[in-house]
Amino acid sequence: MARKDRHARTGRGSPARGSLALDDQLCFAVYAASRAVTHLYRPLLDALGLTYPQYLVMLVLWERESVTVKALGEALQLDSGTLSPLLKRLAGAGLVERRRRTDDERSVEISLTQAGRELRARANAVPQQIVDAYDLDAAGLAALRAGLRDLTESVAAADATRRGAESSS
Repeated sequence: MARKDRHARTGRGSPARGSLALDDQLCFAVYAASRAVTHLYRPLLDALGLTYPQYLVMLVLWERESVTVKALGEALQLDSGTLSPLLKRLAGAGLVERRRRTDDERSVEISLTQAGRELRARANAVPQQIVDAYDLDAAGLAALRAGLRDLTESVAAADATRRGAESSS
């Protein structure tokens, strides 16, 4: 149900700033949407033998073939402590290889194995199945994606500002 319709139905106007009503919380709407989308992916990814976070790693590798752990973490907005167990499981499944770079021993490079490359063909249908479930046209999907990226950037900037203020006090 559209936001305007829901507010009309409840007799409320637009949400007040600082409201504690659950329905007014953007964070809850984002959380619920994320859970719903992740739940939609589950059976599709189970068939591939991947979890959702592992799928995200594979998406980056299918685009780039090889990437450092640092670059992968930046692309996925994850720290190395979160990535390391994911990468170990993917390596254990034979989908990726982890190697220290010869030009920089501190850097670990992740690359696809042949099995990882072959998995891409099986995963090709997943994005369209998910997009079909969104029930959005191309413009609506692009606008939603852009809005969520803008939200992520705004929140990250506000968090960085907050952390900076805390560390200087």
